[in-house]
Amino acid sequence: MIYETRRRAKIGVLVPFTNTNLEADMILMRCPDTTVHFQRMGGYDVDEIPGSDQMAGLGASDISHDLKMISGIRPDVVLYGCTSATLTHGPSFDEQLAQDIKAGSGALSITAAGALVGAIKVLGVTKIGFSSPYLGEINTQAVDFLAQNQITTVKCADIGRELGNYGQGELTPDEVFDLACRADHPEAEAIVLSCTDMRAVEAIDRIEAALGKPVVTSNQAMMFALMRALGLSWQGNVPGRLFEFL
Repeated sequence: MIYETRRRAKIGVLVPFTNTNLEADMILMRCPDTTVHFQRMGGYDVDEIPGSDQMAGLGASDISHDLKMISGIRPDVVLYGCTSATLTHGPSFDEQLAQDIKAGSGALSITAAGALVGAIKVLGVTKIGFSSPYLGEINTQAVDFLAQNQITTVKCADIGRELGNYGQGELTPDEVFDLACRADHPEAEAIVLSCTDMRAVEAIDRIEAALGKPVVTSNQAMMFALMRALGLSWQGNVPGRLFEFL
């Protein structure tokens, strides 16, 4: 048997406690010789519909205990695995949170929202189609967040119904594919799928083949950002045209 060294990089991930797909996606895309470690975050009511106020509350919640726990692995990078928690606050809040996580963990910090923006800019596009399982208000805030980063949303599509904290994670890859297609527009240069608990990673290649455009998802963008920052090479298990830019 050939063993991995497990010494190339240690990746810490802060994940909302009802999220069921971020961990699976990170393991699916993990580079050989790296390890991925998770710390679940609270700060919201599982029984409430995850609207703007709830997600903003999560973003503003105290994560000092979570940082102390994830710091126990001596991570090389810590990911903040909720996109809407900082989309609801704006770019300055997102940047400050990344700085606070770095200070609290001693590691490079990447947020889901920041990774989305970074990936879109790496692709060199300025006009996108945007889709998510969020309620309308969060989508409006997400479009504004992107606009403040000089990214124009030419079409925005949502799931069309209220989803609870578990409902977002229960969407199938086929439903995500349909949602992405509804966000397409002749002027859109790329399709952006926002939410770390949506099974978008599994649909990326199919969407790109159908629409002929690059796709950026929250979890894929975080993996791309950490691979680029840590100098990790493409292994073929990460989907999308985005990884051509490693």
